Amino acid sequence: MKHDSDFTKQVIDVSIKIAAIAILVYWCFSILRPFIMLVVWGGIIATALYPIVTWAHGKYSISKGKLSGGLAFIGVLLLLLPLIALSTGLYTSGADLVSGIQEGTMTIPKPSPSVQEWPIIGEKAYAFGLQASSNLESVFANYGEEVKAVVAKLASVIGSLGGGFIQFIISTIIAGVFMANADKCERAFVLVASRLTGDHGEDLTQLSKVTVRSVVQGVIGVAVIQSIMTGIGVAFAGVPAVGFWMLLVLLVAIIQLPPIIALLPAIIYVFSVDTTTTAVLFLIWCILVSGSDAILKPMLLSRGSDIPMLVILLGALGGMAMSGIVGLFVGAVVLSLTYQLFTVWLDSESVEEGEAKAVKETQDESGQL
Repeated sequence: MKHDSDFTKQVIDVSIKIAAIAILVYWCFSILRPFIMLVVWGGIIATALYPIVTWAHGKYSISKGKLSGGLAFIGVLLLLLPLIALSTGLYTSGADLVSGIQEGTMTIPKPSPSVQEWPIIGEKAYAFGLQASSNLESVFANYGEEVKAVVAKLASVIGSLGGGFIQFIISTIIAGVFMANADKCERAFVLVASRLTGDHGEDLTQLSKVTVRSVVQGVIGVAVIQSIMTGIGVAFAGVPAVGFWMLLVLLVAIIQLPPIIALLPAIIYVFSVDTTTTAVLFLIWCILVSGSDAILKPMLLSRGSDIPMLVILLGALGGMAMSGIVGLFVGAVVLSLTYQLFTVWLDSESVEEGEAKAVKETQDESGQL
């Protein structure tokens, strides 16, 4: 009876401790939940950029703290410039559009007759463009609800894009803090990994760093390069909304689809409004942009891991569905890292089972002798 009573007290005591820890963990998670995605993305940025800090520290003997702060400052500036340009351009374009509509001075260029040759939508698109170029007021009168819906959707997308820029800025600042304290962060990560996996903490930490840098360089890095190349080609061809096409190619490239899919409307537009020479050159450039990953990925993934594209695709789409544009980047990296760690864990289990089996067979043979 006494043994049963002591056992009951121990069970109650352990249950209370587990419940208290669970409540604290849930409470802390609820408090930090709005910042988790930003902190994770900041850690990913820091892991990807820290080799630059290490290289500059060894070459110029500048403290890692100053280099980390300077790198974060440059990143914030690079993000602020397009955000300011986007805000200013939207305000100016919106003001001009409203005043043009109110004063009746806004004009729409007449569409090219070749638009009628577009498959499926050619006739309707040409009729709509012709009506808009001749009598814009009738378009607003006949398609008022559709125009309002499109404007509302566009405003939502622009608002989400602006919010994404702000999140990137905050994550870049967090990344600077992580890089300035990289040694302490790595030591903490090793301790946690060792606590969870025993003697494999150091190895898993190194594997995590290699995987994160591989995905950032080989997936996100390639997407950024293709986005920049797209901006150059679109600007050369005179296609409006250069930033939009760059962002669209960036998103499509991250989810591992050919950028040529996103550029098809731009290609059709150039063939419709510009000379054949310009259109053909733009088409060739778009094909080069879309196929550039065949050259860039082997270069940037030289030290990376063989992560299936399906894993990256699911991570990017799932992350975007969960947390917007930032989730697109974080999801691809986190799911790739989880896949890699899970694969290593399975391999290590197989090796340990094989070694145990070999030892047992050796003992059995020794016993028979």
